[in-house]
Amino acid sequence: MNIGIIGSGAIGSCLASKFIKLGHRVSIANSRGPASLKQLAEETGAKAATVEDVIKNKEVIIVTIPQKNIPDLPKKLFNNLPEDVVVIDTGNYYPALRDGTIPSLEQSGIDSKWVQEQLGVQVVKVFNSIFATSLEGPGKLKGEKDRIALAVSGDNTKAKEIVFKLLNELGFDSFDIGTIAQSWKQQPGSSIYCRDINLAELKKRVEAMGTEWCEMRNIIIGKHNADEALMALDFTAWLKGFRD
Repeated sequence: MNIGIIGSGAIGSCLASKFIKLGHRVSIANSRGPASLKQLAEETGAKAATVEDVIKNKEVIIVTIPQKNIPDLPKKLFNNLPEDVVVIDTGNYYPALRDGTIPSLEQSGIDSKWVQEQLGVQVVKVFNSIFATSLEGPGKLKGEKDRIALAVSGDNTKAKEIVFKLLNELGFDSFDIGTIAQSWKQQPGSSIYCRDINLAELKKRVEAMGTEWCEMRNIIIGKHNADEALMALDFTAWLKGFRD
């Protein structure tokens, strides 16, 4: 497949390398321009591009940048995007540590619902609830014990089917948790965020959260706020919490 990646951080760089090794054609862009991506391109085999060019003639586009930078993308970037192109959002909202308060996002409190509105295209949320270190691993064959499962959400069923196939190629199981309005279940503060759990356990935890954001909002956002405070105070202790 032809894949374009916007963002060259840990997740974007890892996915570029992984997809190239799987035989896909990958272009990658960031806010600093192609020259800043020379080393990454040499290491991974991905093609460095501008943000405007990285989305051209692609079947999948991955947006993997901080939430605060979403409004800085070129206006109307996706206006002429063919309807069958899959747009993936990997982002998470970290208001205290990185993004600052984004009032329009906090109205709904659902990260990717806001991203979808900002971009003007339907997005599939995935790769937000796994650490880059876990993503870098070799993955496992389908049916193999303790294969990590990742949550997927979005409004476009066909787009999610393509994502499921890509996840399987990468060595992960997938679980469809519903529409983008249900993507709060995989946000920071939820019981499945960055947990490296198998499919059965993921299903169990998703079902336990129910379907009503209004009932879970304060719990999940409260946990996320507490986690951000701990990250700032003792990052090692925060990481340890995901293994307990």
